[in-house]
Amino acid sequence: MADIVNLKQFRKKRERDEREQEAGAKRILFGRTKGEKSRDEKTKSAEVKKLDGARRERDESKD
Repeated sequence: MADIVNLKQFRKKRERDEREQEAGAKRILFGRTKGEKSRDEKTKSAEVKKLDGARRERDESKD
């Protein structure tokens, strides 16, 4: 005769494994440290300031 298996245990293990795989994918996609986020924000704001500083003003009297 075959061994008796508890299908509920296999189902729960499979679901846990699936959730863990999904969590791993999300960690890669969204998982950035606070330092990385602040560094990116500082870099972005520095680029915006540089572009705004290089912007030429329009002379409205010529139009």
